Amino acid sequence: MNRQTVPKAAEIPVYEIRQRDGEDLDECVRVLAEVHQDDGYPVNWPDSPADWLVGDGQLAAWVAELDGRIVGHLALSPAGEDDLAPALWSGGADGDTDRDAGDTAVVSRLFVSPSARGHGIGALLMSRADKEARQRGLHPVLDVVASDTAAAALYECLGWDLLATVDQTWSPDQTVTVHCYAAPN
Repeated sequence: MNRQTVPKAAEIPVYEIRQRDGEDLDECVRVLAEVHQDDGYPVNWPDSPADWLVGDGQLAAWVAELDGRIVGHLALSPAGEDDLAPALWSGGADGDTDRDAGDTAVVSRLFVSPSARGHGIGALLMSRADKEARQRGLHPVLDVVASDTAAAALYECLGWDLLATVDQTWSPDQTVTVHCYAAPN
């Protein structure tokens, strides 16, 4: 008698994108620390990472869960006066547009655990933020340090438009090159 072994079905990972709540912050900070160690994001580690994640006046924030554990984060905020991407978007490519920087929502605080990459989690988070911004009548924009080539590749793969690459002064001793992007129309 010839027996064949039937392989067990591979476990299918279960992803969930959900609104971030206060109970998520400790785990988000833990994942952010992993990302900072591996990728250097954020460039400058904040004094209070949980406060940095929450920010001032956020419109919404989400976490990504993979099999019940937090593996990613993204926030959506109104345009601030120091945000470059909203100003660039409102000026248009030729500087002749009637768009207003206040009609944008800034995508920020996006990160995915190094151990959870390759599952499309960043794209899922971006999709959720894009949907929320547009439901609010806002156009999503963002900026990313030019050295973060993986993030820039994600945005370009998702069809986001590179508005400009500019040097931004973060402190008297630190000038950083950033790419500014806008979601496709």
